[in-house]
Amino acid sequence: MNLTDHSESILKEIDLKFQAINQKTDVQLEGLLWSKPITYWDYIQTDALLNLQIQRTTLPDEMVFIMYHQVNELIFKMILWEIDQIADTQNIQVDFFSERLSRITRYFDMLTNSFSIMENGMEVDQYMKFRNTLTPASGFQSAQYRLIEFASTDVINLIDRRYKANFDENTDLETSFEHLYWQAAGKDYHTGEKSYLLQQFENKYKDQFLRQMASFKTKNIWQKFTQLPVEDQQNAELIKAMRHYDYTVNITWVMQHLNTAIKYILESGKGNGEATGGSDWQKYMHPKYQRRIFFPKLWTEEELSNWGNE
Repeated sequence: MNLTDHSESILKEIDLKFQAINQKTDVQLEGLLWSKPITYWDYIQTDALLNLQIQRTTLPDEMVFIMYHQVNELIFKMILWEIDQIADTQNIQVDFFSERLSRITRYFDMLTNSFSIMENGMEVDQYMKFRNTLTPASGFQSAQYRLIEFASTDVINLIDRRYKANFDENTDLETSFEHLYWQAAGKDYHTGEKSYLLQQFENKYKDQFLRQMASFKTKNIWQKFTQLPVEDQQNAELIKAMRHYDYTVNITWVMQHLNTAIKYILESGKGNGEATGGSDWQKYMHPKYQRRIFFPKLWTEEELSNWGNE
């Protein structure tokens, strides 16, 4: 058998690769004889993906609702994938930082623009019928969105504004967790009682959340920014990307979500105004109430005072 120089070079590289992990190259190559050629549907797992939509009702527009939220969760996973690259890159360069941040922002821009699918893509009558079968589930329970927040900023910037003055970067994570802004959507602060919605959410994800909070304490997007050389922190393009990300996530996307909810829950006049999970959703969602700001030091005093009032 005659091999080209190129083929021999590739085989040598393959051999070195498997030697490095203490594997027998001959065995690995023989395995190729029995492996199937890859297809699009196998690689993307199309059949599995298209069988993940399970309706609770017979109403056609429920399928729109399910698929839309599944797409959101896939986009959230893409965002977390990009944030991990920023967080885990040692001696990160400003160009790499800006480029990855721009990717993340484009994903959130896509999420923002896609709300027209929800706002105009379902009949109000159908939505108001099938949403009752979702109680007490709520979009509040998107764990990936919480992971994005923990990976974006210092925990103190996620504390309920009513209690933030009593917290600093040295506050233990368990205490901070109990006073995160979104706890207001599921906790009665007069009695301390947590709603069933919040209890189930924490039973499922609290340990993961605390690990994320600890892991990203020194490598969230804001911390990575502050670790850059001073001249890089003054880079106009990077600052623009940071501000755009902050504004898009905490105002633009949130307001689109809120306005869509208002259309169906309030303006339709067909419901009781309550969220499926029982949260005080208007105050929980509106940015002017909780003033969620990932990078407050990148905004002027005037911008901060008017946050969410546009």
